[in-house]
Amino acid sequence: MQNLNHKNIIKIKKYRKLSLKNISQNILKKLHYFMLKLRNIEEALSKEYHPADQMKCPVHFCAGQEAAPVALKILLNKDDYLFSHHRSHGYYLAKNAPVEKLFAEIYGKKTGANSGIAGSQDISYPKKNFYSGAILSGSVSIAIGAAMSLKMRKDNKKIIVAGFGEAATDEGIFWESINYAALDNLPIIFICENNNYSVFSPQPKRQSGKSISKKAQSFGVQSKKIFGNDVCLVYKELKKAVKKARNKKGPFLLETITYRYNGHVGPLSDDLIGYRSQKELKFWEQNCPIKLLEEKMLKNKILNTKKIEKLKNLINKEIEKAFKFAKDSDFPSIKSFDDLNLSKSSPVADKILTDLEKTNFNEDQKVIQIKGY
Repeated sequence: MQNLNHKNIIKIKKYRKLSLKNISQNILKKLHYFMLKLRNIEEALSKEYHPADQMKCPVHFCAGQEAAPVALKILLNKDDYLFSHHRSHGYYLAKNAPVEKLFAEIYGKKTGANSGIAGSQDISYPKKNFYSGAILSGSVSIAIGAAMSLKMRKDNKKIIVAGFGEAATDEGIFWESINYAALDNLPIIFICENNNYSVFSPQPKRQSGKSISKKAQSFGVQSKKIFGNDVCLVYKELKKAVKKARNKKGPFLLETITYRYNGHVGPLSDDLIGYRSQKELKFWEQNCPIKLLEEKMLKNKILNTKKIEKLKNLINKEIEKAFKFAKDSDFPSIKSFDDLNLSKSSPVADKILTDLEKTNFNEDQKVIQIKGY
């Protein structure tokens, strides 16, 4: 639809453009299964967070925003790099990182993906080339560095993907990253999960001018804006973007108009603040990415209700094992918080750097100005 944004999309009431064309049944089943798995994981963690109060970090749930991660799970190779914002669970699982280590990390256990030290917002899994971060737009700029590294090493088989929310584009470093990606023709794909809100503040009250995708074009980055709850459309667009990136056709930005069902952080609702309406919530619940795909698959007899229940049972068993693994694991032994931030062992630096006595420094030495300044 023209002028696609959060205000206009609600007017259609029900999205009916999802198409299964040009996607195999095998891929459709994978898209459905992973979205279902991600949703059930988020709901299980949300339900367990309170009143047990055993999880050791804030959790930003991604229920409602499953489409982009599931598409990446199918399209990305093991050696590709994926950088994520703080709403990280979908992207973590998209890189086939272990479910049980995600749970253990949230519980602060040493068996977690980062030994229970990073938590949900900063969870990473280097073995699968996955990294997330709580600093707004931080993962985007780091992704640029990784893309530069691939190009400098002429590593043509790998690509970089950076996932972020629309609030990341409030930061200047984001547009500097976009500019450099175009300038150096980097093999990177930007995915903006535009859920409209930076905590409680809607996008129109924070950003003026054209859409994020249009602004990216002004820097020379190819871009497109789509309805982000249409997982088939997300998959098709990202499939084209991945092919271009691998063929050195430059960076690409996909802006997906989507929505988070949970509050900004934690399982409890923050709707009492009154920043979003019941009409808005109802629209997005009716146009859930899982429901939209299921409806089409059921209609085309690719899926049936018995199969859905069977899948849910399998997923729930995996979730139960992950909970048990996390709860049965030990907490890390931390002798000093300083050691978490500063390594006392730096053999390479010790070889390169030399300590100079203060008496060896001549503050009256002649300063030579470089020509041209």
